[in-house]
Amino acid sequence: QVHLVESGGGLVQPGGSLRLSCAASGVILSINAMGWYRQTPGKQRELVAEIIRDAIINYADSVKGRFTISRDSAKNTVFLEMNSLKPEDTAVYYCNFRGSVRKPGLGIVDFDSWGQGTQVTVSS
Repeated sequence: QVHLVESGGGLVQPGGSLRLSCAASGVILSINAMGWYRQTPGKQRELVAEIIRDAIINYADSVKGRFTISRDSAKNTVFLEMNSLKPEDTAVYYCNFRGSVRKPGLGIVDFDSWGQGTQVTVSS
């Protein structure tokens, strides 16, 4: 299995900044993508930002110019720098891993893993 440990969530005033971190551990053969999603009650989970094959970066239109995603490949860690935060950014943020792992009896399989979520609240 792949275990994701998230950190960095909290309460911040509008216009403030937060930095989220997510470290992946386990028998990881390759990483297809790591990224961040967010979800509010009654809403679908939506993509915030992702890095595909450690090269291609996608951002949601709502966060472009404010959020920056980056990776430390050696540590299997992904970061999300969030600047100029707005109340509408309030959500539970989930780290996502998509890659290949080795499973006993199954060989190499694709695996999709989610972190437990970290609360980000933007309020005055």
